[in-house]
Amino acid sequence: EKLSGRQRRVSSMAGERFLLYGKTGWIGGILQELIAARGDEVVLGEARLENREAVIREIEAVGPTRVLNAAGVTGRPNVDWCESNRQTVIRTNVIGCLNLADICWLKGIHCTLYATGCIFEYDEEHPMYSGKGFTEEDNANFDGSYYSKTKGWVEQMLREYVDQLAVLRVRMPISDDLTARSFVTKITKYAKVVNIPNSMTVLHDLLPVSLEISKRRLVGVYNFCNPGAISHNEILDMYAEYIDPNFTYTNFTVEEQDKILKARRSNNELDCSKLVQALPDLDIPEIHDAMRACFKRMKLHLDSIGWKPTPRAA
Repeated sequence: EKLSGRQRRVSSMAGERFLLYGKTGWIGGILQELIAARGDEVVLGEARLENREAVIREIEAVGPTRVLNAAGVTGRPNVDWCESNRQTVIRTNVIGCLNLADICWLKGIHCTLYATGCIFEYDEEHPMYSGKGFTEEDNANFDGSYYSKTKGWVEQMLREYVDQLAVLRVRMPISDDLTARSFVTKITKYAKVVNIPNSMTVLHDLLPVSLEISKRRLVGVYNFCNPGAISHNEILDMYAEYIDPNFTYTNFTVEEQDKILKARRSNNELDCSKLVQALPDLDIPEIHDAMRACFKRMKLHLDSIGWKPTPRAA
């Protein structure tokens, strides 16, 4: 077994051996902790996914029972970056993603991809507030950002690999802390926010579910969110209730938002029935319940470290 000196193994006495790509990313970091806590082994992938031969060598050296792909380019500070870095986006989000899916398919190894549900927008068949969400059978209808456009393309191609692949459509991920990547943190920092209901992914609830999907070898596309839809204002009202009683916010319209962004943003509700029905023994709370529980955990954590809110500039 030849692993590079830099290639870390986390945990021991393993049942599963996960090979994880995206080790330096936000979700990848949380996954490392969750896998180790379960007593499984995780090997952190070093190869660049666009380098096919390097990925093949690494998979053959590691001998994983499962592969997790949490690698990807979202852009910094946001997806507007992707508009002017299109080749980089293609290299990682299209070529790299397809490479790994294809290699795992050829080798008969189950692969889980942390993908995105930001490939839809409300339309006549799926109006806002209707409760009728997009399903896993629906094809992308949103291409207002280059990031979303490439994600829609690649999902279509990935459907050819779904006998070995689970594609998890994550949306507006939320953590129990105020890390910069979390949707809650982002919208508390904005000068103005739109107020639109959306499907969202509370990582505390869903990332353990993703490991069960991998362990049980579930395959196909899954809307990977808490059931239901919640609006920006509902979240910010909870933030004020639980975290910062002095917090205030100002709304503006989508049309006003579009004027200050390079790329439009996806707003949608995804139907999560397939996910819930596939894992009937697991609790995936409705998004309003999930957010209240999230803010309660956040409050305990912030109090424990002595965090105090910073007053916003007028």
